[in-house]
Formats: sequence, C-alpha cells, structure tokens
Amino acid sequence: MLLAPLLAAAWLAAPQASAPPAPPPPTATQAAAFLDGVDAELRRLLVRQSRAAWIQATDITDDTEANAAALNEDLLAYRSAASKAAVAFEATATDPAARRKLRLLRLAQTLPAPSDPARRAELASLAARLEGLYGKGKWCPAAAGPAPSRAPGDTGQAADPARCRDLGDLEEVLRKSRDWDELTAAWAGWHATAREMRPLYSRLVELGNEGSRELGFADLGELWRSGYDMTPAELRAETDRLWAEVQPFYRQLHCYARARLQARHGRERVPDGAPIPAQLLGNMWAQEWGNLEQELTPFPGRSGAQVDGALAAQGWDPVRMVRLGEAFFSSLGFAPLPETFWTRSMLVKPRDREVVCHASAWDVTWSSDLRIKMCIKPTGEDLTTIHHELGHNYYQRAYAHLPVLFQDGANDGFHEAIGDAIALSITPAYLKRVGLLAEVPRDAEGTLNVQMAMALEKVAFLPFGLLVDRWRWDVFSGKTPPARYGEAWWALRRELQGVAPPLPRGEADFDPGAKYHVAAGVPYTRYFLARIYQFQLHQALCQAAGWQGPLHECSIHGSLAAGQKLQAMLAMGASRPWPEAYEAITGSRRADASALLAYFAPLRAWLEQENAGRRCGW
Repeated sequence: MLLAPLLAAAWLAAPQASAPPAPPPPTATQAAAFLDGVDAELRRLLVRQSRAAWIQATDITDDTEANAAALNEDLLAYRSAASKAAVAFEATATDPAARRKLRLLRLAQTLPAPSDPARRAELASLAARLEGLYGKGKWCPAAAGPAPSRAPGDTGQAADPARCRDLGDLEEVLRKSRDWDELTAAWAGWHATAREMRPLYSRLVELGNEGSRELGFADLGELWRSGYDMTPAELRAETDRLWAEVQPFYRQLHCYARARLQARHGRERVPDGAPIPAQLLGNMWAQEWGNLEQELTPFPGRSGAQVDGALAAQGWDPVRMVRLGEAFFSSLGFAPLPETFWTRSMLVKPRDREVVCHASAWDVTWSSDLRIKMCIKPTGEDLTTIHHELGHNYYQRAYAHLPVLFQDGANDGFHEAIGDAIALSITPAYLKRVGLLAEVPRDAEGTLNVQMAMALEKVAFLPFGLLVDRWRWDVFSGKTPPARYGEAWWALRRELQGVAPPLPRGEADFDPGAKYHVAAGVPYTRYFLARIYQFQLHQALCQAAGWQGPLHECSIHGSLAAGQKLQAMLAMGASRPWPEAYEAITGSRRADASALLAYFAPLRAWLEQENAGRRCGW
C-alpha cells in the first residue's frame, strides 16, 4: 500500500528512550511526493466506492449493500491512515496549495473510521445498512388502517402487505390530501419506518466520534464544523448571525400560513400562538411548503407561475425536461452534457427494483462521468430540481481537471448554492420563453402569487436547514444522549421552525432518521448556507448580465457574460478558501441575507400588512 513506507518512515516513528535525536521534519519535496501519492490512490478508491454506491442506490439489495459497504470500508481505511500520516507534514514549509491539500485531507471524511479493523468494518456496514433501510422503507398498514390518533403498528391488527406504501406514495398523500386523518396516518406511517434505525444510528455515532478523535477532533460535529475556513465556534456564530437576519421574515410567513390552515382545519387543531402540526404543510418533513401553493397563494384565481398542467398537457417526459435544463446551461456558454450522461443516468423510477429516489448528481469516476439519479415526474417542482441537479454536474465538470482533494465546492454550501442560484433564473419570463407559461404576471397581485410560491420553498426551509445539524452536533458531543434523541429533535423543531408532531412521540421513535440526510450521514448546514448564498450569487450574476429591473424578475438565461463569470468560479473547485471564491462572483468575502430580503421585498411588505392584528409566533 502507498502509505506503508511513509508510515514507517523515520519522521513518523515514535522515539525510544535510547533512540538518537529525532530526524528533521520532512522536506517540501517529500510533502509534495506524499500528496501526489495520496491523490493517485485516493482517486482509485473513490472511483471504486462511487461505482458501488451508484449501483446500491439504483438497485438496493443485500448484495449491493454488502458490496458498497466493503468498498466504502477500504476507502475509510485509506482516508483514515492518510489523514493521520498527513499530520507529519503540516509543519513543513510547503506552498499554499500543498498546505490546503493537507488540511482538506483531514477534513474530507464526513464519517471517519476508527483505526481498529473490526470497528472500521462495523462502521461501513452500519452506514450501508442505514441508507438501505431508508431506501427500502415501506409502511404496511393493517387491513382496517391505523387509527388516526395512534401510530402505525399500534392498531393490534396484522399488516396487509398488499397495501404497503413507500415514501413516494406517502409523499403524494401529503402533497395532495387535505384530510386531517389521512395526512396524519401517512406522516406517522413513514416516520414509523425509521424506528429500526435508532440503535444502529446510536452505534454509528460512537464509531464516528472515535474516528474523529483519532484525527484530533473532539467529536464528529467539531470535524464537520471545521470545514468552512473558520473555527467551529465561528461557524456557529456565522449561522446564528444569518438566521437572525432572516428570522423575522420567516415568522411572518409562518404566521400567514397558520392563519390560512386555521381556516381549513379549525382553531382547535391549529391554534393561535402555537406551532403548526407537521403533517399539514404538504411535505413529509415540513421543510418546504410549496405543495400548499394553491391554498396559500395571496390572490386565488389570479395569474401565477403554475406549470404542472402545461407539462402534462404538452406531454413532457423526463428526458425532455432534462434536455431543457441542459439547454439553459448551453445558453450560458457551457458545453453540452456528455453522451454517457443520457445512457447512464436514472431519470425514472424502475418498476423491477428498489432504488433511492432522492435526487442527486454524480461524477461517478471523478473525471466528468456526469449523471443524475432522480425519479422525475412532470411537475414544476421537478423541473426546478433538474436545473438544480445539473448545477452540481456542471460544477463537477468545471473542476474535474484539479487534484482529487480540490474536486469539491469552495465549501460544502457552494454546491447547493450554485444549483439553487441557477434555479432562481427559472422565472415566469423564462417559463414563457420555453412555452410552459402562457403569460408573465405583470400586476402586483400576480407578482405576489409568484413570490409566495418561491418563499414557500426558499424561506420556509431556512429553520429546518439549520436545525438538522444543530440536533446532530449535540448528539455527537454527548449533550443529547440516545435516551433524549426524540425529545431534543422536537424541541428544536418547535423552537426554530414552529412545527409540532401530529401525534405523541416517544423515545422508541426515531423521527430524525425519517430524513434521508440523517440516515445517510450527509451534513446539512450546507443547505442552510446555500439558501443564503444563492441570492447573493444570483444578484451578482444578474449584474454581470446587465439586468436593471427587480431582482426577482431576473433570469441569466442567454447571458454569456454571466456564464463566463460563473465558469471562472466553478473551475476553482476547493482550491481556494471559500471567501475568495465568493468574492470572484459577488465582489464580497462576506455572506449576508440582504440579497434574499431584496428579492422578496414585495412579499415582505405585503405579509406585514396581511398579518397586522394576528397573534404571530409560537
């Protein structure tokens, strides 16, 4: 193995009592050779693991899980050894690029493995098992169905396999139904599938913390917070500052949504000054409320930007929808997607096997083998998601020429921010241009309808984007022990999001595991940061495109100048600290919410008037 001679080198050996003086630290040349070797071996292992992960995600079986776990174990073992070996070179007077590589090598693992081979294998198996449980999760209600006031499985009746429903089926219920009992049953059914994960997750935390401590971090949460070119404490303060800037807007949106939901379900079920029951917000995790657009639109019957009907009426299929996304990037001057993208991507849900439908973008071979994995439906939501996922793909291709340690976003929020910034250009004017909207709303009422639809996705998400990792940081540190997983989860959801569970929850439940990113061990602060970054990026790209009007009306579609500015930043990958990459587009090294607030200025003013006299907050 590549590391064997390095690990055995004199500068890494522990001196004995009778040993001669320690040798001098390694030279810059030796550090460069070490990093070159790491790049080659890490790339080889990443490609093997990525191929196995793709196969597992698109065909979930015991065998694909086992294969993915085995190859992930190899990757974990190598990364762990390489990260520890890198410490010997940190004091070496190397160039800035080499110092950054050494730092990123220590931070590259979101789930570092312990050195002990048995524990390392256990961690890889747990990670694969948890993701597999999520992907295969189904709620199988009893023949008579669960009583709405009780969790599924507590009815005393045998489950009926013929009535089993997966996440996609249950999400459809939350998206379309407005019946309290039906919504409650679907919500409780999916969350019940996570109960089996609870002991597995607790053990995964133990092993992940052990691996993190071996790398010099207090716990896994400290490792995650160290990847932002600032200290862990500074990151927490940064997210607190950004949340404080947007919280008043969120509370106005929450107040308005609660009032509208009261009109349907009554004040007894949706009281003033209380959190909103989670099953009512149109999304399994109440993280985005866009599925309630028709109910929450300020002016029903007036013009908006609904395209679901046009997509269905015009017979848009998944390939055509993705082709439209590709054409958007082509209009900015980006090269077309490789032909292999079309033959290797998963665009529809297969009928013959279990898959993870959660949308994701891949460069499977770390060399522009671009793909997306998604179960596309002809909806405006999925059309926006396609543009977002392709943003990841074009980012991946832009930095594919870099060493593998630099093949990532400037920080982990950048990847999401780029995809979301592109999606902000899916304006009514753009949709009209591509034939999916008959007319662009020009009046104030139509503008407010469009802004509300955007806010239900972008602004409603902000506290959820913050709380998922706030919960995990406390779990990793031990502040929240396994016996309080559920209590702490719902305390945060009430405090930050103003959302409550529809049924009593106990510690036998594991509601955090009903969210993919918890089951799959994906850090989540990136999504919160991306919702802030994207508006600043959008504003700067609109300025490059020469846009003069309101920010919410700008689409950079067709602007080669905006495309050149975007491409220049994307090509930097993770090679420079994120403030430098941020400055390359925005002209500023500091994130703030001013562009987000400017984007939604019409809606913010309207909500303040609409909520006058209401009892807001919870």
